[in-house]
Amino acid sequence: MKVVNTEKAPKAIGPYVQGVIANDLLFVSGQIPLDPITMQKVGDGIKDQTRRSLENIKAIAENVGATMKDVIRCGVFLKSMDDFAAMNEIYGEYFNEWKPARSAVEVARLPKDVLVEIEAIINLKK
Repeated sequence: MKVVNTEKAPKAIGPYVQGVIANDLLFVSGQIPLDPITMQKVGDGIKDQTRRSLENIKAIAENVGATMKDVIRCGVFLKSMDDFAAMNEIYGEYFNEWKPARSAVEVARLPKDVLVEIEAIINLKK
């Protein structure tokens, strides 16, 4: 196994890493909408927060030569299911040609009281 870290995504805020490669898969830890430089929450709305979370996943993927087209599964955690449609709108911008498997659930609370957290599994076998 290999640990993946990039300065283009937020540092871990707990005892975990940005991602781990096992065999030909990259497991990306849940990404919340933090700016990788300031480590501050980006945006007050679900659209901006979804975009930042996905940009963080994209940065981690690109660090190992992958793209968003290599994502095979995502897990989306929402503070409110009322934000599902707006989250889906932004999510669809990143996954329009290729659509990975996905789950989306409402949770009681997320780190730093953000509105969304997204995790991913990425295929590295070309």
